Amino acid sequence: MKQKDPYAALRVPDYRRFLAMRLFTTLNVQIMSVSVGYYVYELTNDPLMLGFIGLAEALPAISISLWAGHLADKYNRRNILVGCISVLLLCSAALLTLAFVSGQIPKSLIITSLYSIIFCTGIARGFFSPTNFAFLPQIVDRGRLQNAISWNSSTWEVASITGLGIGGLLYGFGGVQLTFGVMTLLCLSALMMVLRIAPKPIPPTDHRETALERIREGLQFVFRNQLIIASIALDLFAVFFAGAVALIPVFAKDILQVGPEGAGLLRAAMSVGAILMAVFLAHRPLGRGAGKIMMACVAGFGLCIIGFGLSTNFYLSFFLLFMAGMFDEVSVFIRGALVQFQTPEHMKGRVSSVNSIFITSSNELGAFESGAMARAMGTVPSVLFGGAMCLMAVGAAWWLAPKLRNYHFESVSGKEDTP
Repeated sequence: MKQKDPYAALRVPDYRRFLAMRLFTTLNVQIMSVSVGYYVYELTNDPLMLGFIGLAEALPAISISLWAGHLADKYNRRNILVGCISVLLLCSAALLTLAFVSGQIPKSLIITSLYSIIFCTGIARGFFSPTNFAFLPQIVDRGRLQNAISWNSSTWEVASITGLGIGGLLYGFGGVQLTFGVMTLLCLSALMMVLRIAPKPIPPTDHRETALERIREGLQFVFRNQLIIASIALDLFAVFFAGAVALIPVFAKDILQVGPEGAGLLRAAMSVGAILMAVFLAHRPLGRGAGKIMMACVAGFGLCIIGFGLSTNFYLSFFLLFMAGMFDEVSVFIRGALVQFQTPEHMKGRVSSVNSIFITSSNELGAFESGAMARAMGTVPSVLFGGAMCLMAVGAAWWLAPKLRNYHFESVSGKEDTP
């Protein structure tokens, strides 16, 4: 799709506020992940406790997702976002309060409180993801949606990278109180941004349907739509089998011998590639052949992972991960735009909730798969196996999902072409 103005979406005032809200919220979440991890490890000196942090946040987020999607399709989406960010604000303020009184209460109570707060943030994020996805097309018109998705993706990538670094610097130089204070200010800023977005209409819905019926309707829509389920499944298998990011510390230490500094650069390589590609897509949106491009990029991602597994040179490994990030961003962008275009307005929350479960599960389970296969086969063979499975997934999608293979974005109106 050709777009004369690559900054079209950014010229919509509500969308600028939406992007600012996304930026502040993502920064808050990333700073929280770093600072709470450091804080827990300082208190316990037990790496296993760090794993429980992710579990305490992921389980409620996944468990609540389908219910959250149902609510996002039934009630005012801006108000749900206000509620999510308000909960994150209260959690940040609770962490700040805990930091100030930590010297006066037992260590066991501090740790219990930290996990309880993180559990609450998981619930908020479980509601935030599908609602955020469903709210976006209410802010920009359909012709600007591809452009908006690209800027939204690049904003998330930038905030994810900088948030981790800012969190480490704040905690290292300012301590836990300053870090949690900044998190509270970021949430407050995000809340102010979303409150300034003009009210949007509630999607039309049949209030006689029960929650279970509506959730089942969303699941049936996803699994009966070849375009949506094929794009989600392709991304799921690619991330699950070719998620070599979890093994970067092993490569950095034992194979490339570049230490923790090199590991940090390797982890950043994919994100930098993804950011640059997202900005490029904002200026040059895709048109015809989007389905073939998606499959080619997933195949390119798999080949880069295979190359990374074989590489013994740091610079080549960095380049391959950089390219993998670019390929992955194209796939993520097409999947996101495809799901937006293919989903009716009144079902976007429920469809997004299913998508969120698949993607969240693939990230967590993919990291586990990488570690398990590395233990069973060895580090390099496990990465080669994952890359090969990614290529096989592309071949299966090419053969079994002709609608995805022949999918196009229409070049002028912003509507999709469906074969």
